[in-house]
Amino acid sequence: MIAFLFPGQGAQTPGFLHRLGGDKPHPAIARTLAEASDVLGANILQLDEADALKSTVAVQVTLVAAGVAAARALAEEGIEPEAVAGLSVGAYGAAVVCGAVRFADALRLVRLRATLMQDAYPHGYGMLAVLGLNESEIARAIADSGADAYIGNLNAPRQIVVSGSDAALAKVRDIALSRGARRAERLSVSVPSHCALLEDAANRLIEAAHDVRVETPRIAYVGNRGARVLRHADAVREDLATNLRYPVRWHDSTIALSELGANVFVEMPPGQTLTQLAAEALPDAASIAADASTVASMAARVRAAVRRARD
Repeated sequence: MIAFLFPGQGAQTPGFLHRLGGDKPHPAIARTLAEASDVLGANILQLDEADALKSTVAVQVTLVAAGVAAARALAEEGIEPEAVAGLSVGAYGAAVVCGAVRFADALRLVRLRATLMQDAYPHGYGMLAVLGLNESEIARAIADSGADAYIGNLNAPRQIVVSGSDAALAKVRDIALSRGARRAERLSVSVPSHCALLEDAANRLIEAAHDVRVETPRIAYVGNRGARVLRHADAVREDLATNLRYPVRWHDSTIALSELGANVFVEMPPGQTLTQLAAEALPDAASIAADASTVASMAARVRAAVRRARD
């Protein structure tokens, strides 16, 4: 069973949209990027330049466009998922591919989402990835720091991401390293995602999401907040609108996909982190990153993995 994974903010690198599908982009990729440009009223291929990616808005809309473009191209090569999940803004790409949300609506919501986040915290905030401590140890480090910091992502049992101000993250980093963390590094994220600091932004996004048509997913969609399969349109709507406010339980989401029967995990571009996390959590499963190779070669890799999983 194939599950598509859609990465979140931090996966972006300059020029990643231009590298989609290799040297000769697949027609589905070209069509999807053209559609995104029409919806956004701007050439999306200008939004993956280094200066443009300093904007949270540019990062989030390009990530969603890349994921949907790659999924559509793979579908035209006969590779379609039976389940999807996306980390943070990646959930919007997952929602499009499972049939819950139209691509145009997802892009508009993501643009609003990113604008609200960026306007709330234009500078001085971000996220810190800590490796080597578990959730309770990170919670104690935050409490002992006395800083206004929060657990934002639970990517693996000992890979936790903390959100907060620059000063708060510096305090948490020092304590975590002193208590045995292997690494504590800032992510390429300029806002404090997935915590109470974004309460107001989440409330405004909830209001906007009420006006968006959401359908029942045609395949399994695993949500961010509860790491459970969401089978109803309203549940998907709530997940998309509120996931910027609540911690992402990504490790639990990966396990939920496995319990559904997923044994081939394919991460949409430009990500590789979710592939690594899936490989660590489920070593018997196949984990593949849809990199800059051609769509045809990517599809061949997935078909080979499916055959091996069946043997």
